[in-house]
Amino acid sequence: MYDFAYHKPSTVADAVKLLADPDAKAISGGHTLLPALKHRLNKPTALVDLSGIAELRGIRREGNAVVIGALAKHAEVAASAEVAAAIPALAFMADHIGDVQVRNRGTIGGSVSNNDPAADYPAAVLGLGATIRTSKREIAADDFFLGMFTTALEPDEILTAISFPIPEKAGYAKMRNPASRYVMAGAFVSKGPQGVRVAITGAGPCVFRQADMEAALAANWSADAVAGIKQAPDDLNSDIHGSAEYRAHLVTVMAKRAVANAG
Repeated sequence: MYDFAYHKPSTVADAVKLLADPDAKAISGGHTLLPALKHRLNKPTALVDLSGIAELRGIRREGNAVVIGALAKHAEVAASAEVAAAIPALAFMADHIGDVQVRNRGTIGGSVSNNDPAADYPAAVLGLGATIRTSKREIAADDFFLGMFTTALEPDEILTAISFPIPEKAGYAKMRNPASRYVMAGAFVSKGPQGVRVAITGAGPCVFRQADMEAALAANWSADAVAGIKQAPDDLNSDIHGSAEYRAHLVTVMAKRAVANAG
């Protein structure tokens, strides 16, 4: 570690002012930033702790959507009666992120803002056609995820909440690395007000939609409809845990399971 200033604002407005410093970094659960600080991969002059901002908390129903505050922990999403009743696939996803320690510390806002290629939540955000609410604006899911660890958020912009449209059906399935528990390939499928959507996480550098599977499910909502669709391995991740070809195979397998799991 090294010296840096520490701030714990109580309002979004105060946090935004502090983040106007280009060398300041926001932190919530800290699962990515703290290890980066430890290994000196990131050296901000100041940390802005968002955990004291009450307006970033809460899970509520708003019309035909469930709105989840950025500071909602994975365990809170998993245990929420509102989420379980409206989008059980989202509650299922939250309950299977990492381990107990991760679920009781990590936040949905931190996960989505960080956009780790092997994270779970980006698949739900894109797969449900959610809307990202920030301190400045609202951003559609299709416009939010730009690349590996890259989103449409500006340096002094804070994700405040995510609005998830309530689908008719939705399901999630993933293959995770048995040691790290990060996603090697996962699929979130949904059918509802946003149409039919299939979002893939873990397999590539960034979460993405699988258009061929979406078209197949729009015509026939069944696991069989996606069984014969092959994901091209081009541009997929390839490392010691699995080749691009293996991950491409997993995309089809996980999509089939996600449809079978959809309720």
